[in-house]
Parts: sequence; C-alpha cells; structure tokens
Amino acid sequence: MCRSRRSSRCRRRSRTCSSTWWKRPADVRKIAAVARKEFRQIARDPRTLMTLLFVPLFVLLLYGYALNFDIRHIRLAVDDRDRTPESRSLVAAFVNSGYFDLVAAVDADPKKAVVSDRPAATELMDRNDVRAVLVVPNGLGRDVRVGHRVDVQVLLNGDNSNTATTVMAYATTIIRTEGLRYAARAAAAAPAANGPGASIRVATPLVTVEPRVWYNPQLRSALFLVPGLIAYIAMISAVISTALSIVREKERGTMEQVRMAPLGATSFVVGKVVPYFAISLLSAVGVIVVSMILFDLPMRGSWLLLLAALSLFLVGALGLGLLISSVAETQQVAFQLALLASFLPTLMLSGFIFPISSMPRVLQVITYAVPARYFLIALRSIVLKGAGVAAYALELGALTTFAILVLTLASVRLRRQWT
Repeated sequence: MCRSRRSSRCRRRSRTCSSTWWKRPADVRKIAAVARKEFRQIARDPRTLMTLLFVPLFVLLLYGYALNFDIRHIRLAVDDRDRTPESRSLVAAFVNSGYFDLVAAVDADPKKAVVSDRPAATELMDRNDVRAVLVVPNGLGRDVRVGHRVDVQVLLNGDNSNTATTVMAYATTIIRTEGLRYAARAAAAAPAANGPGASIRVATPLVTVEPRVWYNPQLRSALFLVPGLIAYIAMISAVISTALSIVREKERGTMEQVRMAPLGATSFVVGKVVPYFAISLLSAVGVIVVSMILFDLPMRGSWLLLLAALSLFLVGALGLGLLISSVAETQQVAFQLALLASFLPTLMLSGFIFPISSMPRVLQVITYAVPARYFLIALRSIVLKGAGVAAYALELGALTTFAILVLTLASVRLRRQWT
C-alpha cells in the first residue's frame, strides 16, 4: 500500500512538473548549462562539427568558381572574304578582347579547320565546335577607307539563349568600336590623299553614351553571386542544424527527462539554440572573410552593421528550424522539411540569381515571406555600397518581424505538444 501511494504521488508530481514546465522562468545559469551540454555533444560528434564549419566553405568554393555569369573563351570561327589589313584588324579586335578564342579561320594554319563558305560554318555550328562565326564581307577594306558603311555579319549558336544574347552584345560592342577606328582613320587620311581642302563625310554618331557602373565597375558576376551564396549557406546550415538538434532529443527519448528536470522550456530551447547560433555566426563570418580573400569581395561598410544584420537573419533561421522541429518527429522528416523551407526559397525567390522584378506577380508576393530577400538587400548595401543603416532599415525591420513571428509560432507549437 505504501508503495502504491508513493507511486501515485510520483505520478501526480510528474503531471504537475509536466504541466508547469512551460511556466518556469528562464534562468541564465540553466541556459548556460544546456548550452555547455550541447557544445560538448557537438564536440563529440566530429561529423556534425565538420558539417557546420567546413561544408559552408566547400559550398562557397564550389559555387563561387563554378557558377559564373562572365562568359569567356567563346569559340569563334572567321569567314574572312576580304583578307585586307582592315579585316585582319577586326579579327584581331575579337581575339584581343579576351572573350573570344579563334578556333577556325581562312588564313589560319592549314592544319586547323578552315571556314571559307557558309556550309562549312554551318557544319562547325552543328557540331558545337564554335559558338559564333564572324563573316567579313568582300570589299570591307576598300569601303571603310573612303568612309562607306559596311555590314559585318555574326552568326550565333542560339541553342542557349542567354549565352547567345551575351555573345551578341560582346560582338556588337567590338564591331562598333572598330568601326569608329575605321572612321577616324578615313577622316585623317582624306586631306593627305585629296589635298589640303579635301574632306570626307564619315558616319559618326552625334550623341554618344559614357556609362559609369557604380559599386561593380568591372561587372564581375562574383560580386553579384557571392553575397547570395553567403545568405544561402547561412540559411541552410542554421535551419537544418537547429531542426535536427531538437528532433534528435525526441528520437532518443530524452525529452521526458528534460520535462522532469528543474528546467524551464525557455531555458531549454534557448540553451539548445545558442551553440548553433554561435557556430553559424562563426561559419558565416568565415565564409565572408574567405570571399574577401579569394573573390575580392569588398567591405565598404561597417562590420558592426553587417554582424547586426547577420545576427537578425540567423535568429530568424534558427526560429524556422525550431518551428520545423515542432512539426517533425524524425530526423529524416526534419531534414526534408528544412531543405524545402530553406533551400528552394533562398535559391529561387530571394533575388540571389533571378531578379524579383522579372518574376510573375504571384511569386513576387510570395518573396515577401522569404527572409533571405531582406538580408540580401542589407548585405549588398553594406558590403558593396557602404550604405548607412537608413538605406536598409526596412529590411532590418522585416528580419526582426520574421524572427519574432517564427519564434512565437514555434513556442506555441511546442507548448501544445509538451504540456
């Protein structure tokens, strides 16, 4: 009888502890104890530590070098039907631009492929041996010497529309620049050939444009892609690590022990999150430093503002991981949900690769729920522009709102499950 009364008292005490678990106030010492325990668990698991610290650097190097919008080494064939110094200077302008590699030409080494007519150019294009064919018409040298207009044809392989558009822009710029040189030479040669009073009418533009590109004068795609990679890596690592951490406790059956311990829910959750926040912040800063070294990413703004924006972004990502952990019961499900919630939105809907303004209206509305959208604006403003906080205050406010929202939803979900 004594034993039954004792067991009934223990059950009542267990129910009382369980029902009041979420009502216990947070304690800094308890938070520190949980955080130390989590740090020790991470240190005992080298795979987890390697994943959190070094996989982000590997992803940065992989994407940073492989994903490049700067198109170079474009295979070019030349059909030079003029064979004059002027035509050769035009071909040299293409080769010396740094964008084109001459792989076939009429006057090239006989051992190389020779393009002398349209069928040969078509055959090269069909075999994907070249991406473009420059066709120099007969009489180009004669006509440009007297200031006559000449049409030069460029045949493009359009199976990749993005590449073809870029190649067309390169070729147009080179031909236009070389055409201005022809015009200047013709105008300078006219008095010498026809007497002091002679002149030649050369078609030169009356209005010219002098573009100035701010923040990225060389238009290097790395300065566009690397900030997106930083957001992408930080988001995925923070969400996945937090989601798996809580669900791991469920799978091991240790959540009941936590509920019985003199530990408040807030202390437990914050203690579990703090180590992953610290590791994610360290990893993100490491990725930024490596980007500055390898990809010449500038730092024109304040490191303090950058860390503040990064911290807000990571808190929201960790909150999203907690929300996923409140839904998933296994690590496999948590991993899949974390990828779905972080990988695709950050990659496709944040402005990382595709401009948001060019998306359909429905997707543009959905992007307002993607935290990486706001962090990317703040990150690029700080790193590339050196802008002050007023330029991205709305984005910081949006990140704060997102963090509060997901943390609140996660706490409500967990309270319903464990009370």
